[in-house]
Amino acid sequence: MRLPNSYDIRNDGSGPYVVFYCEKCSREVRTQPDIGGTIAKDIGKDALGGALRGIPLFGRAIADNVVGEDQRYTYHLSPQELQQHWEQVQDRYHECPTCGQLCCPSCWDPKSGFCTDDSPRGTEIAEAEGEHAGAMIKGIASVFGLGDVVKQASEAVKQASTGLARCPKGCTTAPAGTKFCSECGSTMIQPVPAAKCPACGTDAKGGKFCPECGTKIETAPTKCANCGAEIKGAKFCPECGTKVG
Repeated sequence: MRLPNSYDIRNDGSGPYVVFYCEKCSREVRTQPDIGGTIAKDIGKDALGGALRGIPLFGRAIADNVVGEDQRYTYHLSPQELQQHWEQVQDRYHECPTCGQLCCPSCWDPKSGFCTDDSPRGTEIAEAEGEHAGAMIKGIASVFGLGDVVKQASEAVKQASTGLARCPKGCTTAPAGTKFCSECGSTMIQPVPAAKCPACGTDAKGGKFCPECGTKIETAPTKCANCGAEIKGAKFCPECGTKVG
């Protein structure tokens, strides 16, 4: 596997090490400095320097040139040393066959073998990430006694977004009928038409029975009766074209 395009060579006083960056999200992975090698080089150079400095007249000048910079503080790595550092951590990276970028585990979909941006499971991943983020927010809110506030805010957002098409990756919402996301180009998920009571016309608000007169609400189908594909609020099946309803 090739070296990432982005990396830094650092040194905290124990010898140089490398910080490699994910080419998708820039998360970093650090290697370990070769402390043993650094100590060995220091001992060898100190011994050589001491021996050379004992030579009359030119010994000190020769020693300074031979010993060179202190390995404990150098920021230089040869190509071979850089490759050795990369071999420490390369098993944590994956190369996407579509975009060719080296990805950290957070940007990789192991089920499909693609990065999360190019994975055919993009919609599923985005929805799972959204659910996870929502669960974290609710958990934090509960700790601080703000559960009811978050619930009310969620309901308000839900009501405000009713009737809007939404991006499967959570980028944006748009008026119903918008086909593609303006941010990432994904196919928008269309809203499911609100069910109304066939007897009195009251908005059922997602209920199985009318909140006004109690009449049973017939909900719109979510899958095509012909091929079983997800309809996502469309009037015709996106797979086979069968008319819905």
